[in-house]
Amino acid sequence: MSGAGGEQVPGMAGNADGTSRSVMDIDRLTTEAVNEVSATIDTADALEIVRIMNAEDAATVAAVGAVSPEVARAIDIVAEAFRTGGRLIYMGAGTSGRLGVLDASECPPTFGSEPGMVVGLIAGGERALRHPVEGAEDSPEQGAADLKALALTSRDVVMGIATSGRTPYVLGGLSYAGEIGAATIGFACNQPSAMDNMVQVMIAPVVGPEVLSGSTRLKAGTATKLVLNMITTGAMIRIGKTYGNRMVDLKPLNEKLRIRSRRIIRDIAGVDDSTAAACLAATSGHLKPALTMALAGIDAGHAHRLLAANGGHVRSAVAAALEIQGEPN
Repeated sequence: MSGAGGEQVPGMAGNADGTSRSVMDIDRLTTEAVNEVSATIDTADALEIVRIMNAEDAATVAAVGAVSPEVARAIDIVAEAFRTGGRLIYMGAGTSGRLGVLDASECPPTFGSEPGMVVGLIAGGERALRHPVEGAEDSPEQGAADLKALALTSRDVVMGIATSGRTPYVLGGLSYAGEIGAATIGFACNQPSAMDNMVQVMIAPVVGPEVLSGSTRLKAGTATKLVLNMITTGAMIRIGKTYGNRMVDLKPLNEKLRIRSRRIIRDIAGVDDSTAAACLAATSGHLKPALTMALAGIDAGHAHRLLAANGGHVRSAVAAALEIQGEPN
């Protein structure tokens, strides 16, 4: 099978004896192997099942920890893209695609980011979020087409998520992203994989055989969620979406978030609730400039200008305000 640019997609050719190389490649995947720990899980009671799965999940956390340097490099790549107006675009099929869409959808309410800043693509489109779409993952051409529909540019980052490391939809997308000059990141739970030579950063936590052989919604899915959490959270922290461990760029769209916004200002700036409310009112409910006002004792206009001059980082904006005022920072 050929990829987006006519190249051969790894792992899809046939062998001299007529056996599909794709079948053989899948048979060799770690995630397709039989887990001896759970070999008799069908005879276990509920508590034993829980203990087996919990122990395997603990090993998954360790596997993710082993690829920390690669995840950190991915964070820096994504943060730089965000600073220059680029996007993070996840691509995956099945569970991998759903987890990418989930992470993308959680960024706006968590960080106040624009909906198009992090995008999730799943093979088979929106229907595939809830229903299997047979054969959707087998088209590298569709992977490229979906990125073209987003008007991919060299400022963007494409992260291919494929537990197997060989999903044609993902490989086709990564191939097209490379042609465009977009930054590329790969994620797989098998090593080596077909993505290794296609991406700038390869993240490959090898979680081992699944509790249910081949059910990659389990350990591989957990590893995927952990890594995606780290990448978007780390990148958003790097571009100033937090102050300490507080989310300070959230949009107070309901009463719970309005109360949280006032509490954050009270706790960090040491002001009373009426002052916190007044700062929020002066910034039309935007927490970040309101917090800057309260911490630096400045008006809303000044807070907005200092944030713009300091890359959106509250701590840097406050330090600049205090320096202007001649106070120690």
